[in-house]
Amino acid sequence: MEARLNLFASPVAAKATKHLVAASKAAADSGLPLATQELVRLRASQINGCGFCTDMHTKEAAAAGETAQRLHLVAAWREATVFTDAERAALELTEQGTRIADAAGGVTDEAWANAAKYYDEEQLTALILTISLINTFNRMNVIVQQPAGDYEPGMLAQL
Repeated sequence: MEARLNLFASPVAAKATKHLVAASKAAADSGLPLATQELVRLRASQINGCGFCTDMHTKEAAAAGETAQRLHLVAAWREATVFTDAERAALELTEQGTRIADAAGGVTDEAWANAAKYYDEEQLTALILTISLINTFNRMNVIVQQPAGDYEPGMLAQL
């Protein structure tokens, strides 16, 4: 399988990606737990059908010490007992923020209030940025049909 367009060779994509990565680093340095960040990225990528990002964030999370059990259960987080209440709130916000077009009114007040119980304003800001940015990366990769499966942890660290 080959991508429709090589985003990695495009000067325009490289310039835009550097800005997106810089925004991601700001969110990463916020105090929002790394495990939560990766779970959010993985869940949004699953919802959006982005194989490249699903592969990437599964492997990055595992390399950072995430358990296989939790990674396997992200798609079924509501029924899984392995996530904290804070992680569950972040996953709910991720789902609603990713599926905005599917629900009139977007993210519910209940989902927002639940997340606000566990995260301070800086962490909530980072959570929103993480959700928004992974959705952007997902859409880029899905549009060009970026192949999945060959990602190695740290592979894109130079961006």
